[in-house]
Amino acid sequence: MYAVIRVGGKQERVKPGDVIEVEFMKVDPGSEVEFQPVLVVDDKGKAHAGKELAKAKVKAMLLGDKKGDKIRVFKYKNKSGYRRQMGHRQIQTLLEIQEVGISPDQVARKPEAPPEPKPAPKTTAKKTAAKKTPAKKTAAKKAPAKKTAAKKSSAKKPTTRKKAT
Repeated sequence: MYAVIRVGGKQERVKPGDVIEVEFMKVDPGSEVEFQPVLVVDDKGKAHAGKELAKAKVKAMLLGDKKGDKIRVFKYKNKSGYRRQMGHRQIQTLLEIQEVGISPDQVARKPEAPPEPKPAPKTTAKKTAAKKTPAKKTAAKKAPAKKTAAKKSSAKKPTTRKKAT
């Protein structure tokens, strides 16, 4: 069973056990919040909307607040050298959905956490490491033979300057 709720000016699709980020709510962490759903779809796939949702509720627990992703703000005006750069992080509230219900007798609750498994007993047997075979080396490439350049004459060429007139 899942529901669509309106929170913070947006609509979110939620089911029991989901943790969602919504816009900042001025509510103490650990408190419960109830939402009136816009749409509820039951386990059979039937959608309930409108007058059928008069008794429907979605309960959520407030987990706390956090900052969202940073948004870069860059202002620029052409040909005037005006540039301003700024960043912004919006505060968001974390909600954990506890239950979704159409009526008091049709309620879907968050699944209970399974008990933690007991740690396995430690063994003293040593594990043998698998031996790796060394990689085959490729034959080194031979460098091309160097070409000898013909010797240049060391005599300097006379330079002539034109006199300014």
